[in-house]
Amino acid sequence: QVQPVESGGGLVQAGGSLRLSCAPSASVFSTSAVAWYRQAPGKQRELVAAINLDSKTIYADSVKGRFTISRDSAEATVVLQMDSLKPEDTAVYYCNTRGAFVRNSYYPAQYWGQGTQVTVSS
Repeated sequence: QVQPVESGGGLVQAGGSLRLSCAPSASVFSTSAVAWYRQAPGKQRELVAAINLDSKTIYADSVKGRFTISRDSAEATVVLQMDSLKPEDTAVYYCNTRGAFVRNSYYPAQYWGQGTQVTVSS
């Protein structure tokens, strides 16, 4: 398995919650930073959150205090817990692995999942 696999998207009302999971291979999980990006229609793909091997995290300002990224070592997955969802969170969410986590920035590598749709209704 080269590309990560995402799961957990869906349709939710504003104020609700969703939990996304990213499953890279076990070897990638244990050696790589992982990030979540999203892309809304007509917009560029943007970083949502990233986590490194030491569980240091980065968040986009628009999701701080609402989203939490974490590593689940037992399942070898990276989870994005999304709470207090807003209609503007509607997008396709992508997992990226093997990027560079440098200070407070994440630079993606070319290892993208297929994406999972998140739709938040008002």
